Formats: sequence, structure tokens, C-alpha cells
Amino acid sequence: MLFKFKSKVTGDLIMLEPNGKRVLEIIGKDASAQGIITPDQMPAAIAALEQAVLADEAERKGATEKAHAAGKPTPQFEAVSLRQRAVPFVEMLKRCQSEGKEIVWGV
Repeated sequence: MLFKFKSKVTGDLIMLEPNGKRVLEIIGKDASAQGIITPDQMPAAIAALEQAVLADEAERKGATEKAHAAGKPTPQFEAVSLRQRAVPFVEMLKRCQSEGKEIVWGV
């Protein structure tokens, strides 16, 4: 399954199911087949994604430093970081918020 996020302000944003679910969970939305993010919900969603990205990066850095200190190989992470996945969505949120338009998926 794919998540196709749509708005009247931006082009569509498509994510594979695991990535779309993760982003929706971070912003506190049910990762069901359909949903909406209203402009008044967008500031909290942006903040939650930015905080999650910082936490993910800190976790990666900590795991790498811990492995190096123990003389172990660097841990393997997903090839695409949360930051890379979240940035297009955050940009979509910011543009939609500034125009007062919602983002929907599954419709």
C-alpha cells in the first residue's frame, strides 16, 4: 500500500506504507486508509517531526559512538534517514499551513 498525501497547494507526496505510517504516528494521526491534517494541526505536526528527526539523529550518533568505543563495527542503519523522509512532508505542511489548506490522504 502507498500513502498519497494531497493538497490544493502542493503536488502530491507519495510514501510507501511503512514510511507513511511512521510519519503519521509521529504527528499523532491514525495511519488508517483515509485522513486529514487541518491547518490548525500543522504547527504541532511540524514540531513533532522536527523533534523526531533530532531524536533519530542523536540515537544514530550515540549508537555509532558506543560501537566505536567498544571496538565494534559501525551499526547498520536504514539507507534513507528519517530526516530525508520527513523534509518533503514538513515542507508540504509549511506551505499548506501558510495557505490555510488541509492535507488529505486516501481520498
